[in-house]
Amino acid sequence: MAKKNEGGGFSQSAGLMRYFDSEDTDKAIKISPRGVVIAAVAIVVGVLLLQVFFPMN
Repeated sequence: MAKKNEGGGFSQSAGLMRYFDSEDTDKAIKISPRGVVIAAVAIVVGVLLLQVFFPMN
């Protein structure tokens, strides 16, 4: 049978914690969730308009 590793919780997430601790949050671009949705909808509409005005076939 495989041996259970009961003390590995912290060591498994240590790399992830270091990544988020080293992040520069004061220099990062902050976008609201509403802004992300608006940008996604704008990209979809733009792609659809390009397909209408410049068809590939």
